[in-house]
Amino acid sequence: MPKMRYVILQQHQELQFVEMPEEYAYQLSALNLRLNKEIDKLTADNVPDLPLAIAECDSLDLLREDYSLESGLDYINRLEQAFASVQEQKNYPLISLLTEIRALQAQLEQWYEEEAESIL
Repeated sequence: MPKMRYVILQQHQELQFVEMPEEYAYQLSALNLRLNKEIDKLTADNVPDLPLAIAECDSLDLLREDYSLESGLDYINRLEQAFASVQEQKNYPLISLLTEIRALQAQLEQWYEEEAESIL
């Protein structure tokens, strides 16, 4: 069983819980903080509303039914789709943000594939 970590994100008053392979949790947190730092520089009309990473932990027991756990790959896929749809109007290098998102996305895809193969 692979070791997982949990990234807790806050968007307005809502909490989101993302399950990440242990070796990639920090990357998601760092990416989230970078995106939040850079997002105000975008001039497009459809800039995504991002949550902010507020914590990481080694174990997580959700005690309320209205909260759910999202896989890191599902979260990063949604993030990539949100940023890929941005039509940047100025010269801000949106492609550099997308490149960072897609790099983590590719790493997670490979990790999940390797995990699936190791189970078989």
